[in-house]
Amino acid sequence: MIAQNNRVFNFPQTPVGRYAYSNETCQPRTSGAGKPQALTRCSNRKIPPSFQEPRVLQCDLTLTNIQQNLNGSADLETLAASAQMLTSQPEDLTAEEVTTAAQIADTLLSSENVSQSVRESAVATVSQILNADPPDDNQENSATHNLTQTLSSLSVNLSLISNDSKMVQPNIVVQSAQISAADTQGVQFTALSGTSERFGANRIQLDTNTSAVAVETNFTADAVVYLKFPTGGADGHLQTPSNVSVGFVLYQNDHFFHSKRYRRRRASVRVLSATVGGLEPQQVQMLFRPMLLNGTSLWDFSCVFWDYTLEDWSAAGCWKGNASDGVLQCFCNHTTNFAALWSFRENYKYAALDKISIVGLSFSILGLVVTIIHHITDKGERKKSRNSQLALLSIWFSLLAFIITFLSGVTNTNDNAVLHNKTNDVPHSDEHVAKNARCSAVTALLHFFLLATFTWNSVYATQEVLLFRKIHHKLPPYWTPLSATIGWGVPAVVMAITLAIAYRMDNPLGYRQEEFCWLAALDKSKHFDYGKPMFWGFVLPIGLILIYNIVLLVLVSRYDNSLKSIRKLLNSFSLAVLLGLSWTLGYLVLVTEGTAHEVLSYLFCIGTTTQGLLIFVLFTAIKPSFRGRVSRSVRTISSVNIQLKQFKYNLQRDWTSSNESYRVRID
Repeated sequence: MIAQNNRVFNFPQTPVGRYAYSNETCQPRTSGAGKPQALTRCSNRKIPPSFQEPRVLQCDLTLTNIQQNLNGSADLETLAASAQMLTSQPEDLTAEEVTTAAQIADTLLSSENVSQSVRESAVATVSQILNADPPDDNQENSATHNLTQTLSSLSVNLSLISNDSKMVQPNIVVQSAQISAADTQGVQFTALSGTSERFGANRIQLDTNTSAVAVETNFTADAVVYLKFPTGGADGHLQTPSNVSVGFVLYQNDHFFHSKRYRRRRASVRVLSATVGGLEPQQVQMLFRPMLLNGTSLWDFSCVFWDYTLEDWSAAGCWKGNASDGVLQCFCNHTTNFAALWSFRENYKYAALDKISIVGLSFSILGLVVTIIHHITDKGERKKSRNSQLALLSIWFSLLAFIITFLSGVTNTNDNAVLHNKTNDVPHSDEHVAKNARCSAVTALLHFFLLATFTWNSVYATQEVLLFRKIHHKLPPYWTPLSATIGWGVPAVVMAITLAIAYRMDNPLGYRQEEFCWLAALDKSKHFDYGKPMFWGFVLPIGLILIYNIVLLVLVSRYDNSLKSIRKLLNSFSLAVLLGLSWTLGYLVLVTEGTAHEVLSYLFCIGTTTQGLLIFVLFTAIKPSFRGRVSRSVRTISSVNIQLKQFKYNLQRDWTSSNESYRVRID
């Protein structure tokens, strides 16, 4: 609690060196509604540490007003503190406000005759807007680019214009030093890891004389930059003394470096600026520790710098070293704003077909093959109408094609090798996705064949209903081409639309899954996503087909409820019932958890993998014609008798000849 001008402000507990904002905020009707009314800083200049005198915000002040008054005779300390308070809630800032705040900070930091407190407030403002959404237009990019160049210049000169050569805020660090090149082999700037992602003054180190990169034992570094200077003479140092100004700026993220080449979706990329005045370093070596997300692993990385001419990342003059122990090693032959752009991959648990699935699908293939052969070769089956044969054979062929494709291609392979290309190419994205065109093609084929199975099932049911209701049992002449168009055309159209909407060359996982080759269904949290193609490209169409079949069955049952008719109708709809029950279990799997989910998963697996076998039983095994053919085949095999002829051989000796000889007589 601090009193200021007869006003009392309450501040939360604050670490030493950090700013604190009052719990009291501006009234709703003011321009600064919701913003803190005052700020202070916890300083260690006194013992014990205490809050400095607070600065109070004029609640009607705006960032635009502050920018307009910077060139006047206004109190810059008050304006800098006001801008800091107005940006203390970066998540609420608009793009225009971020641009204005960046321009205000740029003006304050580039001014020569400003106090250290103004610079500190400006750097705090920069730290806060780094938490705002990154820029997305040219005006914002221009403002932030100018600001980063100003910060680089400030880092070189800070030790000359201020007694404090280091400014540390939660999202940015500015460090400066003056050294003699004759007395050093290299300079190392180190940001040590901590319990939080925020930077702390006690975790920033600067070694002005080191011959190689080194991190103290039991310490972990998040970012390191080492400037190696040219050496000469017997002692390894420069013979001619040269004063060198070195400056470093460390950004918590890359929001001020909006790239068009590298799309960052979920990764956090730190940017480290190194600037030298007076002598060009021989080499720049950097270490970056990427902050990997849970369930991911490093795939590849690139060592880059920000090219202000291109307004994008460039790898020119940089090359990469090893990536070990979670640290990325980079080298460059110049100084500027550096970063290690990296890509990660999800740690998927790749699915494999279990024994139940393999055995069930194998029996289904055998049952469908026997069913198709029997219905093509049997004279009794050939007497059926052409349309019935076409519909049934189409159902069986599409289901057989689905099962064969499923067995041979649904399992996706996992390449466990981590790719660290020697080439230092800028990655397109932070998220690596294996293209695997084979898996995408398998997904499209499975989608088509399974939709075709259900569509032909509805065509067959509709056809049987039409024949059931017609006295002469004759369909219109256009029915054959119409049924073929619907049976094969509708699945092809749905598959093509799903592929066109969801599939992208750079992001195939919007269309398919990575664990196995099937339509994408889950979000990043592994929950079923109704916006994925699994729902609107498959579950929804299949649901509509099943509802159509149910409505058709109910309507026809009401039309004729005789036992003979119902039995005939159920025979026609047996295939629809078989497919429908299996995939209804699949829907229940999606909406259940725990033991019920596990039980339904097993039932769904058994029901779907044995569909071909059940079709064989319903449409072939119980038919008298098939049983008769099997009986005849068994009798034919059992009656086969191979005739074996016996021979008798007699040997007779010829005694009349001087030589012993024999004759063979066959009886």
